[in-house]
Amino acid sequence: MVAFRSHDTAGRSSGLLLRSVLYALLALGLIVLDKRYDQLSKIRRALSVVVYPLELGVASPFRGWAWLRRSVTTRDTLRAENARLRAQLLDERFRSQRYAALEAENAELRGLRTSTAGAEAHPLVADIMDVDVDAFRERVLVDKGAADGVRVGQAVLDAHGVYGQVESVGEHTGDVLMLSDATSAIPVMINRTGLRTIAVGTGDLGHLKLPYLPTTADVVKGDLLVTSGLGGTYPEGYPVGTVVSVKIDTVRSLADVEARTAANLASSRELLIVRSKPRPPAPALPAARAPRPKPAAPAKSR
Repeated sequence: MVAFRSHDTAGRSSGLLLRSVLYALLALGLIVLDKRYDQLSKIRRALSVVVYPLELGVASPFRGWAWLRRSVTTRDTLRAENARLRAQLLDERFRSQRYAALEAENAELRGLRTSTAGAEAHPLVADIMDVDVDAFRERVLVDKGAADGVRVGQAVLDAHGVYGQVESVGEHTGDVLMLSDATSAIPVMINRTGLRTIAVGTGDLGHLKLPYLPTTADVVKGDLLVTSGLGGTYPEGYPVGTVVSVKIDTVRSLADVEARTAANLASSRELLIVRSKPRPPAPALPAARAPRPKPAAPAKSR
């Protein structure tokens, strides 16, 4: 203990050396005690409780900055994100509409190349601006027109099925004829049997009729109607509606069949305009060659 109180250089050095050795031995003893007997866990937990407020104070500025960034997100950013997600959801529903038709086609060993050759993979998403529904007209106005590549006669779908077709086009808007309009007609196929026919509008929103089916046709309530692809306007295999009523009159030669549209004509807000790919031009036929004149026979000598 005298070495701790010495004021000369040699005594001060020896005192520091002695304390360093004592501290090293104490640290080594604590390490061995904690490793072999786990005696310091309670002390460590107590110290963690004491240090926690300090850790919380250090992390608070970063957490506060992250909360502030989330809080000041603008309404326009959220609206744009919502619109993007809704468009993505519509596109996924558009792709999934054909599963029922594809299942029937696979059962009959028919490929899908011919049924998807006329439609692009990504349809054009349009919003409904105005609705014109009365006893004589069932049409909507959309915010896409000729400037966006819309053409008269293109098929229009919503998230559930076929909605109608483009009737007229402006520069930035277009009129869409609903499927149930009295002047509308669409080639359809009964998905269960493959029977093809024509579905026409009734003028009653959401209702169709199949007026050209004979009484012997195999059609029952609940049959799914899909586009047959005939005519080239509607791509093949998209849901059109479901049969809701079948009435057979033995006196008449045609059955009275009614269906309800798969598309939600009354409340849909976004539509999908199927932009058909232009058909490649037919190869030109080779021009017919004129027959070569036959060589003149040599004159006979007299």
